[in-house]
Amino acid sequence: MAFSEKLLFVPPPVEVSGRRVKRYHVTADPAGIEPEIEKAAYALLPELLPAPDGTPPATFVVLHRGGDSGAYLNAYSWVWDNVLHFAGAAAGQPALDCPDTDPTNFVPTGRPWIGCVWELPPVLHERDAWVRHMLTPDTPDLDGYVHDSLPAGTTGDRP
Repeated sequence: MAFSEKLLFVPPPVEVSGRRVKRYHVTADPAGIEPEIEKAAYALLPELLPAPDGTPPATFVVLHRGGDSGAYLNAYSWVWDNVLHFAGAAAGQPALDCPDTDPTNFVPTGRPWIGCVWELPPVLHERDAWVRHMLTPDTPDLDGYVHDSLPAGTTGDRP
């Protein structure tokens, strides 16, 4: 099977459990992630978020619709001022111990895997945005960070 990039959608940020959440959706479908999958993923998201630790409450998520029955939710939350906390969930993927092939039945994975090749492009952008808006200025700018997202397009081949 030849590799090809997928589409990257960037819905507006939301607030979940007191955290500002930036969102990235990855899929090969030009119509985007199915609404029922998105709803199920974000219903589980509070279980993947860390307890507050004094770091400004910011998270970014990558919701990925696989080419088979699988769907994946990766939650990356800023903790300890400059560290990413990771937690993930999967649905519809029996190889990851999902109970069935229903892409809306998300369960936490408990695996230390941080993302596949299509899910990783936002991580580099988010690292740079955190440094740019939260660590470099004399006064951290959480609103600036939350509104600085990787542009929609594809998961790779960016200038």
